[in-house]
Amino acid sequence: MGKPEVGRRILVVDDDPVFCSGIALVLTGQGLEVSLAATGRQALDLLAQQDFDVVLLDLRLPDMDGLDLLRLLQQEHPHTVAVMITGHPQINTAVEAMKLGALDYLVKPFRLDDLEVLVERALDLALERRLQSSAPAPEDPDPKGLDSIVGQSPAMQKVFAKIRRAAPSDSTVLLTGESGTGKELAARAIHRLSPRAHREFVPVDCSALVETLLESELFGHVKGSFTGAHQTKHGLFELANHGTFFFDEISNLSLNIQAKLLRVIQEREFMKVGSQKRIRLDIRIIASSNRDLKAAIKEGAFREDLYYRLSVVPIHLPPLREREGDIPLLIQHFLRKYSQKAHREVAGVSPEALKVLSAYHWPGNVRELEHTIERILILEDGEFIQPEHLPSFISQRQAEFQVFTDSGLTLEELEKRYIQFVLRRTRGRRQEAARILGINRKTLGHKITKYQLKIG
Repeated sequence: MGKPEVGRRILVVDDDPVFCSGIALVLTGQGLEVSLAATGRQALDLLAQQDFDVVLLDLRLPDMDGLDLLRLLQQEHPHTVAVMITGHPQINTAVEAMKLGALDYLVKPFRLDDLEVLVERALDLALERRLQSSAPAPEDPDPKGLDSIVGQSPAMQKVFAKIRRAAPSDSTVLLTGESGTGKELAARAIHRLSPRAHREFVPVDCSALVETLLESELFGHVKGSFTGAHQTKHGLFELANHGTFFFDEISNLSLNIQAKLLRVIQEREFMKVGSQKRIRLDIRIIASSNRDLKAAIKEGAFREDLYYRLSVVPIHLPPLREREGDIPLLIQHFLRKYSQKAHREVAGVSPEALKVLSAYHWPGNVRELEHTIERILILEDGEFIQPEHLPSFISQRQAEFQVFTDSGLTLEELEKRYIQFVLRRTRGRRQEAARILGINRKTLGHKITKYQLKIG
């Protein structure tokens, strides 16, 4: 499951252009990205194109009732937080809006301070919703710890041995490997095999957190410590106390947060934002990265002292192309997993299809294989998976990858061609393309612009 990106994007839905431009001026001055819509239809079109964290929604629109748009928003965009705006306050309408999921409402004319405070509250709530939705569903207790990781290859047996040796200690573990290799599964296995198994396992996706809110999310804050801090909040470190804290893709942390994390690891204590009281911390830290952290250190993007603190026990997860013999096992595992969801039984994979699947490079690793099997079960029929059931970018890979075998191509040109190839095969779906490429959507967007690539 892909985890959703978090930004600071606001959509203002109001048919008063003067009001909208004034609101946009104020909010952009707060470092927010603001889009405007004069009608409900325009708002729905914008929501279909990109994710918004907060929608400021007028109750009266030219083409529909604001409450009707609020209902659609709650159904189709559950992570987005709605704040209602009205020039004609009625208590029954306000109550109905709150019942439908609106955070609060503003009555025109309102003070800019009230707007800023309410938007910050809404952004905090949007972030919490995304964090909750990105956390994996609770798994069944697994006394053996490693049962959730499928693999019999020599490469994976080495990984299992390292996990078993690392788990009983409290040493910090650094999991490395390409996107989709199962780093979070390995982190959970270490936790389940450790003395902390009965305590909390708290994962945080470092690529999905807003820099300006990250410190508050990690450490918590006291009431009144900043604009919008209306009550004291417990941070993720407190939630993980006595358990295991997992930093997923830690290379995405800023140098400022890296310095504060280093201090927490060294001193085993922290302070909430706005507080002078130190809180003792008893946690085990596991971190992961799909980026070469030593290269990041040379580039000045990652602290060397933090790297050595994290890599006390380094464990590398091999890419799927290096796990000879594991692909048939993984396919059977995913067939069992998704047969019930798809309401159909599949006996297995034909020898011809298995040969093609085994020969494919799998740039998205195990995650890509999982999504491929799930898609086939949903879209195709038949007792066995046949070559014709496979996505064209897998079954036709030889002809289509011929473009990469030309001599004399620079690395930049190869990257450009490969990204264009993946975008074409995913029909321009950026989230899926980014997952296969092992990068986030923002990075993909930069590369699309850089290379002036065609979408779809």
